[in-house]
Amino acid sequence: MRIVLQRVKEASVKIDTEIAGSIQAGLLIYLGIEDEDHQSDIDWLIKKVTQMRIFSDEEGKMNLNVNEVGGEILVVSQFTLYASTKKGNRPSFTKAAKPEKAKTLYQDFTATLKDVYAGNVQTGRFGANMQVASINDGPLTFWLDSKEKN
Repeated sequence: MRIVLQRVKEASVKIDTEIAGSIQAGLLIYLGIEDEDHQSDIDWLIKKVTQMRIFSDEEGKMNLNVNEVGGEILVVSQFTLYASTKKGNRPSFTKAAKPEKAKTLYQDFTATLKDVYAGNVQTGRFGANMQVASINDGPLTFWLDSKEKN
């Protein structure tokens, strides 16, 4: 599993003309899923995301996690995180999980996150054409991969 994680002042996801999910200050998570992903990948990423100290304390140092600042979380499925652009000009998505598996793992990820995180968790809709709006705070953007543990 791969995540692009952004600290945001606000974020929302719209499907057609309807807002599917919206948050104030917190984390925007773009979640990519591959065929070899399992619950252990979900568990590692959720622990990492909820414990990362990327919010400022009273001295302006990044010492606080999303829970400590009462932040909200928006999760958006993003199969293009597994795009290969090595050959030609059209990305290949063969490494991304098939939709059935990816949808199940996406739902497992969001359900597990809602179980472990007491704050507000919002989502987009798996497989939908979504328009995401956000105000990146910092800007702070991180890349996490459960296979590389980087």
